[in-house]
Amino acid sequence: MHVLVIGAYGSAGVAAAEVLADGDAEVTLVDDGDPGGGLCILRGCMPSKEVLSAAQHGYQARSDPRLDADVDIDLDRVVAHKDDHTAEFARHRRDAVHDLAERENVTFHHESARFVDDGVVAVGDERYEPDYVIVATGSTPRTPDLPGIDDVEPMDSADVLDATELPASGVVLGFGAVGLELVPYLAEAGGMDLTVIEHDARPLDRAAPAVGDGVVECYREEFGVDVLTNAEERRVAATEDGGVRVTVERDGETETIEADRLFCFTGRVPSTDGLGFEATGIEPTEGWVDPGTLRARDDPRVFAAGDVVDERELLHTAKEEGEVAARNVLADWRGEALETYDPITHRVVFTAAGVYPYVTVGMTPGEAEDAGHDVLTASREASDDGVFRTKDAARGRAELVVDATDGTVLGYHGWHYEADVMAKTLQVLVETGMDVRDVPDRSFHPTTPEIIDGLVRTVSRELR
Repeated sequence: MHVLVIGAYGSAGVAAAEVLADGDAEVTLVDDGDPGGGLCILRGCMPSKEVLSAAQHGYQARSDPRLDADVDIDLDRVVAHKDDHTAEFARHRRDAVHDLAERENVTFHHESARFVDDGVVAVGDERYEPDYVIVATGSTPRTPDLPGIDDVEPMDSADVLDATELPASGVVLGFGAVGLELVPYLAEAGGMDLTVIEHDARPLDRAAPAVGDGVVECYREEFGVDVLTNAEERRVAATEDGGVRVTVERDGETETIEADRLFCFTGRVPSTDGLGFEATGIEPTEGWVDPGTLRARDDPRVFAAGDVVDERELLHTAKEEGEVAARNVLADWRGEALETYDPITHRVVFTAAGVYPYVTVGMTPGEAEDAGHDVLTASREASDDGVFRTKDAARGRAELVVDATDGTVLGYHGWHYEADVMAKTLQVLVETGMDVRDVPDRSFHPTTPEIIDGLVRTVSRELR
């Protein structure tokens, strides 16, 4: 059996390659990345955490009333520091792929790949007819289809990560995960006057309304960001001085906002351009891949993993998808049933420059009810725990969701200081189906996870 993997440097591609290389398959790995290393390493979660950490330190030093700090974030040093680290991480990723290619059954091509017919892939000047193809080409930033957008030069997330100079003001389209993370960075590192267009009453669709409202309040008060809720951008135009004018409809009224630059954090689209799908029976439109089996709906010989699936768009799930896609290729070759990938929801958004991250693990109360559970919830304000106040980080709240019949932990949703470091603990509770009453009631010393202890005790008492 011969399997060809397109996008071998990415998280999903290398994960698939490792599974296939351990089997009896002949494996051809292809990636034209320059330098290559995958989206997460070069343009995603790793460089974004790097720059966010600078904003986090700056904000905390500036805002802590116990400190007399005059902080100036040096963008040249921030970007250089980021570039050094991402270059190292990317080199490590490339080395891992090249090491795989040292095996007798694995070949690597630093080339572009494209389909030229059903089941036929051109790699450089060579043509291959593999038994299976795994597509793991990631995603690219989405530019909104908006009148006038071609007349301006919006900055996307990749542009922001590389910027050593920032304008004095900006209008932001897109207040999802990327916008929530980068807006405080722009405000803190660039001292920018920012206006954000939020389509709904609040961001974070999965969160309780109090959390979304708290995030908006935090951004307004702590970072000086003007968040326009229930607003819709209608068109953009370039101004005579090189800036941008955005026409917005809000509460039935139309208004215009002018700024030096437009920022678009409006999601991502699968990277399928240039793959030659037009020469095949595959139409890479929405739902082109079954998100469970990761098999293309139009061709059983093609599987996909990672952002190109357009389903989960997360590093950790991309790796797991790569492994599942590879195992399903092997299973299909053997005539066995395919496995279905259905991970527990687990996501972290580093809101407020990472000072107050948002975490969602497992089911929300509404999702649990829809799944047939008799739901019991408990919520707790971060300000109710003294440890958050002593750290001068008392914003936020947390919510625990359990089954009222048997105590099974179904979900945790927190927006508070150090929520990200608690996500793994809650993931274990949810994935193992633990009874909340079996969670040890032991606190060795005051720490921020006490917010979890309080929730566990509340629901345990009610269950008993």
